[in-house]
Amino acid sequence: MEPIPPFTLNLRSYGLQADEHRHDHAQLVLPLAGRLLLDIGGRERLLGQGQGAFVETGMRHTQVAHERNRALILDLDPHQVPLPLLERLAARPFLPIAPAAWRLVDYMGLVLQGGPATTGQLQHWVPLLLDQLAQQAPRAVSRLTALLARVQASPEAAWSAERMAQQACLSTSRLHALFRSELGTTPAAWLQQMRLDRVRDWLVTTDRPIAELALAAGYADQNALTRAMRRATGSTPAALRRAARGSA
Repeated sequence: MEPIPPFTLNLRSYGLQADEHRHDHAQLVLPLAGRLLLDIGGRERLLGQGQGAFVETGMRHTQVAHERNRALILDLDPHQVPLPLLERLAARPFLPIAPAAWRLVDYMGLVLQGGPATTGQLQHWVPLLLDQLAQQAPRAVSRLTALLARVQASPEAAWSAERMAQQACLSTSRLHALFRSELGTTPAAWLQQMRLDRVRDWLVTTDRPIAELALAAGYADQNALTRAMRRATGSTPAALRRAARGSA
């Protein structure tokens, strides 16, 4: 097998076919447009902009998308990644990308639309990106990660910033500060996006009635869901389901 270069950067899009595979290098998956459903060693997450995933060497994984998408894929020689960062990424493969790092990711994606990156560009970009990832405070992210997992497990619950703060043993102001620094958003905006992402996934993958999906995602009724989705996307749940089925 030919040796792989230390860094390889590509733009890729994915479809409905879940192609399970492994490879001899580590990989960062960074969605630039649309959303990807990733399964990494049995751990599954729907990712969009401002989020990333790390696939360690030899780990089984799949990527599936139910909408048009584009992702920045960084293939890495694991020996070129600092061991503490490598271990942390392997232990927590789904990660929020801090605003400073995301600006770099977005810039790299724009440049790659015009053609492949040069060796010189990669030698500047990749260490800077890894350095940004290494600087993300693990304690704060770990505390938020536990909270986010709890909210995602029960999206129908009556979540508020105050209740989230109580669950995370934080003050409300501290919770807002962590959301701003780690996710670049607010608790309310994150909750709204998470609920809409969950509904969109259900619309594509299930035949459950829309009114039932609205309640399961934490909306008062189907009308409330429709208003929220129209504000966020300009479309409606029914239109999204029709489009997904027509595409399939």
